[in-house]
Amino acid sequence: MRAVIVAAAVAFLVSLFGTPVGIRVFTALKAGQPIRSIGPSTHQGKKGTPTMGGVVFIIATVLAYVAGHAALTTLPEQQIAQVGPTITALVLLGLFVFCGAVGFIDDYLKVRRRNSGGLSGRYKLIGQAIVGGVFGVVALYFPSTNTETVGSTHVSFIRDVDWLDVGKVGSVLLFIFVVMAASNGVNLTDGLDGLATGASVMVLAAYGLIAFWQYRHWCADPNYSVDYCYAVRDPLEIALIAGAAAGACVGFLWWNTSPARIFMGDTGALGLGGLIGGLAMASRTMLLLLIIGGLFVIITMSVVIQVISFRTTGRRVFRMSPLQHHFELAGWSEVNIVVRFWIIAGIGVAIGLGLFYSEFLTAVS
Repeated sequence: MRAVIVAAAVAFLVSLFGTPVGIRVFTALKAGQPIRSIGPSTHQGKKGTPTMGGVVFIIATVLAYVAGHAALTTLPEQQIAQVGPTITALVLLGLFVFCGAVGFIDDYLKVRRRNSGGLSGRYKLIGQAIVGGVFGVVALYFPSTNTETVGSTHVSFIRDVDWLDVGKVGSVLLFIFVVMAASNGVNLTDGLDGLATGASVMVLAAYGLIAFWQYRHWCADPNYSVDYCYAVRDPLEIALIAGAAAGACVGFLWWNTSPARIFMGDTGALGLGGLIGGLAMASRTMLLLLIIGGLFVIITMSVVIQVISFRTTGRRVFRMSPLQHHFELAGWSEVNIVVRFWIIAGIGVAIGLGLFYSEFLTAVS
């Protein structure tokens, strides 16, 4: 637990004090956020706010991971299951950094062209698929000394579902899908000051708790029965990275909350989504992500419903999608929407954690 707390604290401080530096740097580089003319009129006042803020909390998370491992070396050896960096960290931080890199290219093109076009949707999806595929292969084809891989060949809910074995190739494809879905889900949720950042903090904190619980009841520990231990590779690494990312996002939220001094941009949104998808796969809780990340699912579905309805009937279900913009046009203030959506995100996280713990109690009994 000490390592997780150290990582979260370091990430928070680096992000809190590093974000103002990022604001000055991106302002000097004239990296202001272009605003779509078809969006809510209230957003036009945000034009020119520096973007690409995701760079700050991605760097803060990587630095905090190093600090967390430094804290691990101070513990008695028998308390440490994972001393050095692992393949799990390579996969999770790799998804965070390289999905963020795809977003950075998108943000850079928007700033350079001075419009909200950026990277085309097709190329953005191709970039996400390549990143997901590369790290999906690493997650499925590089086992540890106890034969565990980062990903699993089974579809998982709270644990692997034994009868849902899709094989390694199927699992890599599933890995790509989850990373892309989570990445775009967070990206669609972004758009109001602090909305995606605050929701991501809750989801990341939930995965930190889940992974640490798995570490405390790990199948690598002979004290726990196979009936209720968790067959996960490197759960302490998962908890450390999730905690560091959550802490970094809290520090960033100080400056990103309304009125935002800086936006995370696609750099942050795609990076966070890629990391969250990776956390779900590494902790073997893929389907549970639908509940823990319930807000992301709801907002994504609002876009899917809008597109299907308009293309089939010519009518719109919502005044504008994603869903947060519908409520803006309905007259809700931005702060009201953000806080109420945070409540929805918190409910999803609470239900997800409740299901996770109740399954453990059932297994023990």
